[in-house]
Amino acid sequence: MRKIIIDCDPGHDDIMAILLALAHNEEFEILGITTVAGNQTLDKVTANILKVEDWLGIDIPVYKGYDAPLIRRPEPQPIAHGESGMDGPVLPDPVSEPQKLHALEFMKQAVSENDKVTIVALAPLTNIALFLKTWPELRRKIDCIALMGGSVYGGNIQKKSEFNIYHDPEAAKIVFDSGVRIIMAGLEVCYAGSILLKEAEEFKNGGKVSKLCYDLMQFYGLYAVNRGWDRTAVFDITPVVYLLKPELFEAEEMDVDIELDGEYTRGMTVCTSPAEHPKTVLLNTDREAFISVFLEALDLLDKRYV
Repeated sequence: MRKIIIDCDPGHDDIMAILLALAHNEEFEILGITTVAGNQTLDKVTANILKVEDWLGIDIPVYKGYDAPLIRRPEPQPIAHGESGMDGPVLPDPVSEPQKLHALEFMKQAVSENDKVTIVALAPLTNIALFLKTWPELRRKIDCIALMGGSVYGGNIQKKSEFNIYHDPEAAKIVFDSGVRIIMAGLEVCYAGSILLKEAEEFKNGGKVSKLCYDLMQFYGLYAVNRGWDRTAVFDITPVVYLLKPELFEAEEMDVDIELDGEYTRGMTVCTSPAEHPKTVLLNTDREAFISVFLEALDLLDKRYV
């Protein structure tokens, strides 16, 4: 069983990625969830995961991390995720609270106490960068960092930059240069695995978890609807699908350098090969097989949480 820490900024797609991991409790032991400022403020994204946990009746420990990038101001994304960071579902305010331990201290504890830990990174890399800098001796105990971030060819927050890397490029550089094995799920592979909006419509006919995802998609899918698209990427599920089914993906070992500055290039992931310090860069996937992994997970969760 793979032991994982999920570092996230929920976020509609973060929640769906966490649900996907939760469905596969025979594959993943979720040691804890750490939160970081990104899609919205730290307090809002932390409240979002606690709301979902309370609503499902689960108790995965949640640890708050950093409320800002290493040297820059936060840049929340209300257009993509709303003022709450998870607009759409109407859930009660959380009753449960985050753990008292800071996210970094939890990471130290979890990595120290386990032989190998996988970090699933779905957000700006602030927490992970500071963990790696603070306790570099623990790097050898990390199996890999499977992250959603970056791109080979283009961007979504800027022409050449993907949001998670753009938000804290200094942190991203620390992580990519750390020597820890990196699996990068960038924009290209996320778009290749997009869900059709008509597929998401069917969620309303499912059980409790499917209906939650339907409510999530009603807001999350507006970006695509307003542009006349028939599908949308659910970005953060991609690294989780890869950990479950790596055979569904086309990948290349590449060097990845992080551009720190530039009016149009801040946060650009410069991917080149042949690689001297290779990272596994996911490039493409079988859309139907990819989405079936997510749909099957929702079916499992609908039977588990009624």
